[in-house]
Order: sequence, then C-alpha cells, then structure tokens
Amino acid sequence: MTNRQTATGRKLAGKCLCGAVQYAVADEFVYAANCHCSNCRRSTGSAFKPFAGIERAKLNLTNGASDLMIFGDERANHDTHCKLCGSLLYSVVQEGAFAHVAMGTLVDAPAIRPTMHIFVGSKAPWFIITDDLPQFEGHAT
Repeated sequence: MTNRQTATGRKLAGKCLCGAVQYAVADEFVYAANCHCSNCRRSTGSAFKPFAGIERAKLNLTNGASDLMIFGDERANHDTHCKLCGSLLYSVVQEGAFAHVAMGTLVDAPAIRPTMHIFVGSKAPWFIITDDLPQFEGHAT
C-alpha cells in the first residue's frame, strides 16, 4: 500500500494556499454540491463553494494544527481556515459529525463530483448557472 491508501480506500491530500495547513481525507465522500449561500460566497470570495461531505472522523490534519483559525463553535459547527493565508479548508457541520471539504483545497482529485446547486435562492445576482445539475432554493430535499 502507498502512503495515500488505507485498508478502507484511497486517501486524498489537501492544503491551504500557503501550505502551512495540510490534511488527509478518505476518498469516501457521501455527497457533493455547489453552495451559493451568502456565507459560503463571503468565506471563499467566489460565486459559490464546491464542497464534498464526509464523516468528520475521516478527515485528519497532517500539518499545521497550530495555524488553524476556527470561526464558530469549536466543538460543533464551524469553518476551519488557515490563520496565515486565510484559506477556507473545511466546514464542520451537523454538530461536529460531518465535514464539508472545500474541494478547491484538495491536491488530489476525488472520485465524487458535485451533483447539485444548493441555496440558489441567495446566489450572487451576477452569476449565471450554466450546467444542468439540479438546483434547490435552500438545502436539498
């Protein structure tokens, strides 16, 4: 087995812009979406946040724990950024049970792709969705 594989499957590497914070995550994502909510737009500085959801225990920091900046409740729901470069790495959701990995921070390509757009009811008015993925006004039903 290589250092990117485990008995349960392939491991993916991820990191922030400056490289100070790095993580490993199992390529076992449960869902993926493009979120257009105003919080995701502001935290990424873009029209939407492509994210992939996974059980929190399957994501591990490999470098830079002291360089994390937690925005929100550290024990429950929060956004995890690099405090040096500001990159949003992942959001912890569902009272700490899941992580929404910002797909743009993955170094390796995951098997999953976004399958929907969520919170399009609050998307940036200047952005036009041009693909055929399902769109939801809020959370997916």
